[in-house]
Amino acid sequence: MNVPAGLLELVARVDGPAVRDTTVTLSFEQRQRTRLRVMLDDATPAAIMLPRGGVLRGGDYLRSRCGRVVAVHAADEELSHIAAVNARELARAAYHLGNRHVAVEIGDGWLRFRHDHVLDDMLRGLGFEVSVLRAPFEPEAGAYAGHHHTHSHGSRDHRIHG
Repeated sequence: MNVPAGLLELVARVDGPAVRDTTVTLSFEQRQRTRLRVMLDDATPAAIMLPRGGVLRGGDYLRSRCGRVVAVHAADEELSHIAAVNARELARAAYHLGNRHVAVEIGDGWLRFRHDHVLDDMLRGLGFEVSVLRAPFEPEAGAYAGHHHTHSHGSRDHRIHG
């Protein structure tokens, strides 16, 4: 990607917490890309120019060529949410989603995936209650992903609207 003059270039990850100058809010799809033009939350145009591989997570920090530090926020996305009554049921739902190669976020007693009415109907047919909500999406990295770290998400906004 050619970077126009004057565009802030975010070129490296910062290990550990850092003092941020600004933030960028990105969807999971955007956080999977290593070359991407973005608008920072303070309206500064920027380009993410990271080495290939890895996924940005909410709570990561990026450093620009000029030394500015940008904190990455995971954007709220429309997600399907299922709560399981026990570990067996949670594993059963994860199995069926995994067979369809669906990116899944696993929490304590629940699963989330990008909202898809076909998958929702499949899970309902298996006896699960499915709700739709808006929240950051931080799915599992997968067995073949490189080493990554996780962040505490603290309290999330769980506005259920469906």
